[in-house]
Amino acid sequence: MKILRTLTLRGPNYWSIRRPKLTVLRLDLEDLADRPSNTIPGFYEGIANVLPSLVEHHCSPGHRGGFLKRIEDGTYMGHIVEHVALELQSLAGMYVGFGRTRETAEPGIYQVVFEYKDEKAGRYAGRAAVRLCQSIVETGTYPASELEQDLEDLEELRADASLGPSTEVLVKEADARDIPWMPLSARFTIQLGYGARQKRIQATLSNQTGILGVELACDKEGTKRILEDAGVPVPRGTTIEYLDDLEDAIDEVGGYPLAIKPLDGNHGRGITLDIKSYEDAEVAYDDASAASKTRQVIVERYYKGNDHRVLVVNGKVVAVAERVPAHVVGNGSSTIAELIDETNEDPNRGKGHDNILTRIEVDRHSTTILEKQGYTLDSVPPEGERCMLRATANLSTGGIAIDRTDEIHPENIWLAERVVKIIGLDIAGIDIVTDDISRPLRETDGVIVEVNAAPGFRMHACPSYGLPRNIAAPVMEMLFPDGTPSRIPIIALTGTNGKTTTTRLTAHLMKQTGQVVGYTTTDGTYIGNYLVEPGDNTGPQSAELILKDPTVEIAVLETARGGILRSGLAFDRSDVGVVLNVAADHLGLGDINTIEQMAKVKGVIAETVRPEGYAVLNADDLLVREMASSVKCNIAYFSMEANNQVVKRHCEGGGIAGIYSDGDLLIQKGEWKMRIDRAVNIPMTLKGMAPFMIANALAASVAAFVQGVSLDEIRAGLSTFKASSSQTPGRMNLFDLGEYSALIDYAHNAHSYEALGGFVKNWKGKRIGVVGGPGDRRDEDFVTLGKLSAEIFDRVIVKEDNDNRGRPRGDGADLIVKGIETAEASCEYETILDEAEAVRTALDSAPKDSLVVILPESVSRALDAINSRLPVS
Repeated sequence: MKILRTLTLRGPNYWSIRRPKLTVLRLDLEDLADRPSNTIPGFYEGIANVLPSLVEHHCSPGHRGGFLKRIEDGTYMGHIVEHVALELQSLAGMYVGFGRTRETAEPGIYQVVFEYKDEKAGRYAGRAAVRLCQSIVETGTYPASELEQDLEDLEELRADASLGPSTEVLVKEADARDIPWMPLSARFTIQLGYGARQKRIQATLSNQTGILGVELACDKEGTKRILEDAGVPVPRGTTIEYLDDLEDAIDEVGGYPLAIKPLDGNHGRGITLDIKSYEDAEVAYDDASAASKTRQVIVERYYKGNDHRVLVVNGKVVAVAERVPAHVVGNGSSTIAELIDETNEDPNRGKGHDNILTRIEVDRHSTTILEKQGYTLDSVPPEGERCMLRATANLSTGGIAIDRTDEIHPENIWLAERVVKIIGLDIAGIDIVTDDISRPLRETDGVIVEVNAAPGFRMHACPSYGLPRNIAAPVMEMLFPDGTPSRIPIIALTGTNGKTTTTRLTAHLMKQTGQVVGYTTTDGTYIGNYLVEPGDNTGPQSAELILKDPTVEIAVLETARGGILRSGLAFDRSDVGVVLNVAADHLGLGDINTIEQMAKVKGVIAETVRPEGYAVLNADDLLVREMASSVKCNIAYFSMEANNQVVKRHCEGGGIAGIYSDGDLLIQKGEWKMRIDRAVNIPMTLKGMAPFMIANALAASVAAFVQGVSLDEIRAGLSTFKASSSQTPGRMNLFDLGEYSALIDYAHNAHSYEALGGFVKNWKGKRIGVVGGPGDRRDEDFVTLGKLSAEIFDRVIVKEDNDNRGRPRGDGADLIVKGIETAEASCEYETILDEAEAVRTALDSAPKDSLVVILPESVSRALDAINSRLPVS
């Protein structure tokens, strides 16, 4: 077997709307193409032995063991690879279950589709699945060491891709509240929401967190001074920078016991507590100085009591946890080292922040603390004896958390909320030392030892003991108060032809509302009136650029079939999805070989519209019209046929449609018809002579109307939008060159040639066409273009693109000529392969009153040729 190509889909796609994260392998089964599993000796026994957990895969039989039964009875290797890739991920802790396998038009070539949690893990699982299956075919087994290595690698990829426990809690809550989120490319920042309605978080910092509050919280001594001035109980302490000052500092704070910590440390690094001698204080100073960026060290009076973390969000206490440092409890028979190993076997403990708890790691600090208690790692403590292994209670060093939210005294709640306002944080963790959190601190000699910006959420969301607390909910309520939207309107457009013009027009209509519109097209990405990025930007990356931009209030996104197939959509749903048409273009690419398959690709846009939104469908196109049966949203149609029966029935039921009737563009809602304007008054229709431009105008008008744009605003937009090189470069750009005229249009397939012909045939003078086609189209497509050219033009100059996309030079032109020669219509023709020369020849030889139609590869090159010939005004 051989993997020919691997795709990673990240959004709604051809294979699934609800499962956006899919890996797609294009797999050549080679010599296994005609060998189902029941004809491969020992395969069933081998795979059942290597992956016995496959018994849980129901597959089409619908019961436990169903998939293994399929293998026993006979199924093809692509199907088996799909299930193995899913199972490998699940065994590595990434539980996935969706898959599809389909044979392509090429015998023995399959598309194997399966779900992933992490992109890299999904791609790895696909390779490993092929490797595993091939090994069982050849040897009857797969070495246990290799399977173990595969699972270790997958677990490592899962850990590397982890968002971190606090971020994970927040994005899960965002998902629960239907708030879209996406990672940004710097500083582990997560964007919540789209466009102008977005918020941002970095761990538990938000874009509303004040920098002054963060800076103050990071300055532990400064925090203590401000709180002390406000009458808040804090430890007596001082800051030093040199070891020579340690003895005076100890005297200043009142002697032992002491706590020594770095001025700007975090995660408990460099902190030593309950110091009772100068010798220990010197060691503690060295540790704290090494952990401090500024080399400054805090020397404080040590206060006995339990360590508590109080979480305050948006000025309110939302959770309290008692933190207990890493420790083991003696059983009277095991050494401390054995007790540590036994504790680390708890499946809830992992490396770093992977699990609810962190593994206990033994180091010099652990052995020093044990020595203070009279123990070594080889000691056997009596039953019930608690042996401390850390001085600080951080979960990241193996500590545990006990929920105390329901026990904190109201006065302590008041104090914590007051402290956070004094420091100036929207999310803060306050560290309190007290014997009893249920009593006021003033009664227990308790103190606030620290205020933390970006506090960890793990201890509250997954405490070792007690109730888990949904601490992400108040964060989301702070960022998105009730009634505050997280999404901007998204209008997505697709089709075989007319996408760019309709996208630009729709964006122009939406601009009439006064809002900032971001839009993507085949010639660039735009925000407002400015080009952000030139190029063919109709894929998910360009859409993401718009959705990430904090100035964009409405997104209008041209969406081509290539991006849908290669990556899926950049958004989970839209407000309006427009499908203009489906024609035979790009067939044979990406394993899309029929026009019905292409309709399914385009239909993704309609199927991802939110239930309250609208799919705007071309009622004159059967394949587009049929999409109405698979969507779960409102439908609006547009039609060039005044008596289209589908539209008539739809409107009789109260539906909305755009209709062209007797030269008028109309919006019909139920029984009511509202006139937009006469086609001859709309510049882009070229005085009503370009029917496909009228259809584009209808589609855009309906999309804007269902999105709340008024008819007056639609009229204003239509009257100021022209098919010009500035507003729609390469789309029906008509130029008056004095003696003759020229037209540039990006028609490149049969459907667009036919649409263009609807206008060109109305021209009174001689019609000259400079024609060609993209090299990656089928031979029959080139022949069809030739036949159509002969029917549309009096004279044809056949040229080729500079980029032939793998096709031999001259081959495409020969096929077009073949089409011209087999057409019933007669026309003059010649071949000039170089596009620039072909354009010059057509323009230089154009007779009076003629129309030169240029269908270019390079719009800018054609525009340059025409602009150099424009009459001087």
